[in-house]
Amino acid sequence: MAVGPTGAVLAFLGVLSVCAASGYGSAAEKEAGGEAEWAEPWDGAVFRPPSALGAVGVTRSCGTPRPGREEAGDLPVLLWWSPGLFPHFPGDSERIECARGACVASRNRRALRDSRTRALLFYGTDFRASDAPLPRLAHQSWALLHEESPLNNFLLSHGPGIRLFNLTSTFSRHSDYPLSLQWLPGTAYLRRPVLPLRERAEWRRRGYAPLLYLQSHCDVPADRDRYVRELMRHIPVDSYGKCLQNRELPTARLQDTATATTEDPELLAFLSRYKFHLALENAICNDYMTEKLWRPMHLGAVPVYRGSPSVRDWMPNNHSVILIDDFESPQKLAEFIDFLDKNDEEYMKYLAYKQPGGITNQFLLDSLKHREWGVNDPLLPNYLNGFECFVCDYELARLDAEKAHAASPGDSPVLEPHIAQPSHMDCPVPTPGFGNVEEIPENDSWKEMWLQDYWQGLDQGEALTAMIHNNETEQRTFWDYLHEIFMKRQHL
Repeated sequence: MAVGPTGAVLAFLGVLSVCAASGYGSAAEKEAGGEAEWAEPWDGAVFRPPSALGAVGVTRSCGTPRPGREEAGDLPVLLWWSPGLFPHFPGDSERIECARGACVASRNRRALRDSRTRALLFYGTDFRASDAPLPRLAHQSWALLHEESPLNNFLLSHGPGIRLFNLTSTFSRHSDYPLSLQWLPGTAYLRRPVLPLRERAEWRRRGYAPLLYLQSHCDVPADRDRYVRELMRHIPVDSYGKCLQNRELPTARLQDTATATTEDPELLAFLSRYKFHLALENAICNDYMTEKLWRPMHLGAVPVYRGSPSVRDWMPNNHSVILIDDFESPQKLAEFIDFLDKNDEEYMKYLAYKQPGGITNQFLLDSLKHREWGVNDPLLPNYLNGFECFVCDYELARLDAEKAHAASPGDSPVLEPHIAQPSHMDCPVPTPGFGNVEEIPENDSWKEMWLQDYWQGLDQGEALTAMIHNNETEQRTFWDYLHEIFMKRQHL
């Protein structure tokens, strides 16, 4: 593994990373409760990850360059290894100013063997063990940005996969640069007024169901469609996406699946008529929460949620979401939803967080107040630029630690590498959306696809780890190692 700083160096960085020392951030949102007004963005950017879509600018200067590092040739280089994920187009390299000093961000792979290239930055969805840049150089850290779920890369859900990296930025609160609230702009977003119940009652009288399901990505690791299909046997559900579709959205434009992931005003007005939204993530991981959860709350609908097992930690209060796993069966869940649907007073208790003082979860308030990146916030960097500066600050601290050791080995011992841990993803093996694995036929598409991919991810991580450990990049290929590990597993 690449030599990096210990946890002590990470603690030393503390709030120095990104722009915290310069006081960036909206004053209103920094106040406990964050009561700034919310305006719907015309382009739907809230629900589009900035790392994958949309233009991102050069990281803003938020620190004074340190003496001796003024020339670009003397600065540590951060090499973006993942294709297409470079936040400084159209060039190949860009000097960035961060809290601790300056670095050079580059996408030029010819810099891989340069002694100044101190960190390789990877986007998890694009990372493939077979394409890893080997041999791995001892002076380089590997940094992972992966805001998505394991659906995109099961390799990272296993210890051998995630431990390939020194630094991580994921949805998990335990990662080095957490993105747990990447889909929540702020508390003002949760306070959008609720459509009057009388209008929702009129919607029901026109023949619409109490419960909405809008999903066009079917057959995912969380196996959500299997649960919804069973739930439909016990309560009416209006399903508008490609998955289990039984209704059409009112216009052709809204039927475009791309529109369903935006803040389109027409779409939001339509969705807000439903009292309950089925909100099921595509994979089950602690702290992995997307617009499927936050958008219903924004609209004043009650999410009927399955996803992050730690979701209660992040809710505005202890009575704002219905958790599917709290019910022993879809039938029991249907009975509870029907009860709330017929009892306005009990239903409105789930929307109490929209009232002044209704957001009582101090952990949520503190997390929003202290995060170093923003969602559609012109006063904060987006998390892609923020992560880049986090790695820059880390490498500058590591360089200083190495120089201190060279000058006085007795006073400054060699630092142990900082290694990512499984808790930085925290995604268990996929389980059926309804029923037991043993009850599902062997030819079931979910069983064939996702359980197989999960264990293949473990094999790939072990194969790449073996290659790095044995420093063999020519005599044997990644596929040789993978075949050997697969054969061993077959004989267990």
